[in-house]
Amino acid sequence: CKNQAIYKIAARWSDGVVAELKTYGLCCATCLPDWFRRGRARQQATRLLAGEILEPCGIYALQRGVRDQQLERLSALEQQLAASA
Repeated sequence: CKNQAIYKIAARWSDGVVAELKTYGLCCATCLPDWFRRGRARQQATRLLAGEILEPCGIYALQRGVRDQQLERLSALEQQLAASA
C-alpha cells in the first residue's frame, strides 16, 4: 500500500525486566482490517519462553515522535473489527 501508515498493530510483551510493544504491522485505514487479522494470527503462532508475557494484539494510533508506551490503544476500533469478522 502506498498510503501513509496511521495504525500500529502490536501487543505488549514483557520478559519480566523489559517491556515493549511487539509490532505485527503498520498500516493505513483501508488496510487495517486485513492487517489486524494478520497480526492476531501471527500472535497465536508466537512461542513464549518461561517468564514472558504477551498481551492480546491491539490497534494503536501511530504518532511520529511518540514512544510506544505513550501510543493510544484504540480498543473500540478493535472491538468493531472483531465484531465484523
